[in-house]
Amino acid sequence: MSLRATARIAADAGGGLPLLVSDGPLALRRTRAPEPYTRVTVVGAMSAPLGGDRLAIETAVRPGARLLVDAAAATLALPGRSAEPAAYDVRIDVADDGVLRWLPEQVVSVEGSHLRMRTTVELAPTARLVLREEQVLGRHGEPPGTLATRLTVRRAGRPLLDQELSFGPGAPGDWDGGAVLGGHRATGQLLVVDPAFAEKPVETRLLGEHAVIAPLAGPAALVTAVAPDALALRRLLDTALAALAPL
Repeated sequence: MSLRATARIAADAGGGLPLLVSDGPLALRRTRAPEPYTRVTVVGAMSAPLGGDRLAIETAVRPGARLLVDAAAATLALPGRSAEPAAYDVRIDVADDGVLRWLPEQVVSVEGSHLRMRTTVELAPTARLVLREEQVLGRHGEPPGTLATRLTVRRAGRPLLDQELSFGPGAPGDWDGGAVLGGHRATGQLLVVDPAFAEKPVETRLLGEHAVIAPLAGPAALVTAVAPDALALRRLLDTALAALAPL
């Protein structure tokens, strides 16, 4: 039987969490955080998502709140009894003067799985955002499942970023070729949205051979990286995070 679950978070200025609702495999825990952030950690309560599952996390950062969301472990997309793809939706709203650091662990696309992930973000004009996404295509020594992701971000009601990626069996085009992954098995992106970039835009530059920082109109910066494995990918994105949005 397929699973349906929606977890919900709301953060207030001053550190309050008026809404912290776990559901199914999405267990939410308040954990210790560096000042001035309130921290919520997603703890996997069971194996998910499986084929046919429908999971979602809804997050509201209210005016002036500072919220850090991370995870205790990677998310494993697993094959299930249903032939239907699993769906994992993240819906985020950050109000004026709110700050969100969305830093989950990797999504691992296990052989035989099929997952569609959708992240939708609405930002107020003075909101700030740090958002990291990492995809690992297959466990060690195995081919990947099918993974499709879409990241849509709007700021002040206007589009900032709309990016869609597909990997694995059935993905269109030469997804594993030189123009996309070039044989690598880990890929990720780091998006930083900060009104301060309007005065001092980020300059385009390379981070080693397989990552680039590029400015976006918005004002924002996007880091895109590929790597041979999850550890190398995280090192690249951590370097970018320290440069663009240190705590």
